[in-house]
Amino acid sequence: MKLAAALIGLSLLALATDSAHAEGTEIRIGQTLPYSGPASGFGAIGRTQEAFFEKINAEGGINGRKVKFITLDDAYSPPKTVEQTRKLVEQDEVLMLFGSLGTATNSAVHRYLNGKKVPQLFVLSGATKWADPQKYPWTMPGMAAYESEGVVYAKHVLRTKPGAKIAILSQNDDFGRDYVAGFKRALGDKAAGMIVAEATYETSAPTISSQLSTLKASGADVLFGVVLGKFTSQMIKGVAELGWKPELFFVPTSASSISFLEPAGLDNAVGLISSSNQKDTMDPQWASDPGVKEYFAFMKQYMPNADLSNSNYAAGYHYATLLMTVLKACKDDFSRDNIMRQSVSLKEVKLPLLLPGISVSTAADDYLPFQQLQLRRFNGKSWVGFGDVLDDR
Repeated sequence: MKLAAALIGLSLLALATDSAHAEGTEIRIGQTLPYSGPASGFGAIGRTQEAFFEKINAEGGINGRKVKFITLDDAYSPPKTVEQTRKLVEQDEVLMLFGSLGTATNSAVHRYLNGKKVPQLFVLSGATKWADPQKYPWTMPGMAAYESEGVVYAKHVLRTKPGAKIAILSQNDDFGRDYVAGFKRALGDKAAGMIVAEATYETSAPTISSQLSTLKASGADVLFGVVLGKFTSQMIKGVAELGWKPELFFVPTSASSISFLEPAGLDNAVGLISSSNQKDTMDPQWASDPGVKEYFAFMKQYMPNADLSNSNYAAGYHYATLLMTVLKACKDDFSRDNIMRQSVSLKEVKLPLLLPGISVSTAADDYLPFQQLQLRRFNGKSWVGFGDVLDDR
């Protein structure tokens, strides 16, 4: 009888534990980011989000529930991402993965998370593969698609320099290929005549010096550099050292953080063109903007020693406010099914750091939350927006 009573007790305890987990008395959110390795500059995103959820918990949590945010280092290495993601799901029992960075790294756990029916929300990669609700209904991107961004840059070239001679340097993976595909698609029939040189590099390469020399020798006056992390710094510095002065010089949004420009020398980055859907918090035009003031107040209280010129902090805050919108909409149902339902039901949501005229909308057959961008140019201190809000159509 004692044995039977003990077994019944254990069964009840297991049921209670499952019930508590299902009811979401604590919202456990997992993430992998490169806190070490070649893309470690992006670690600021996760540190900001740790502080953000600390603030949310101090204010009573989300619908009365506290957030347990667990962010782990994957060093931007797919095998490490697999190891850390499995730990988050199988040991830490997180409800979802949120805001993990990288195309190759997220690809390594894409099938695993969908097989487990664990939401893989707001992936920090603009690869088109993340918006595939038919094959991968548990995955949703958190950035404008790389192809969309490539289209916007090509539109600018066609409008301002139709006789351009274009050189392209790209990372040899899905990240690079998607940008180049969108860029070429927008150039259309003119692509073959306008693109005079192309080169790629591997993420394991120590430098990209030889590629830059080859591209300069082509006589190109426009450079589209689809680079990331340390290769951003190498490209900007390398182009300056070669004495090459492309009239239009593009880098993707994901490479535009001041933390990647500084090692190259900010003077060398003057004139660089990128794009964004976010307000540049360092631009004086937003000094009195309520959303930007709210961000600065948060940073002053929770991250007083952070370098505010590093846009990765603002990015971390921005994506955290997007997730907050979803979690609040869940009300009392924090099941994984409902989390996905709310994620695909966003209707013209305005976020504190989104540019005017840009909002977030999703649907069951449209997993792309951001489809609008504005071009911006680096002036030596900050990025300054110019032109109208553009889309990829």
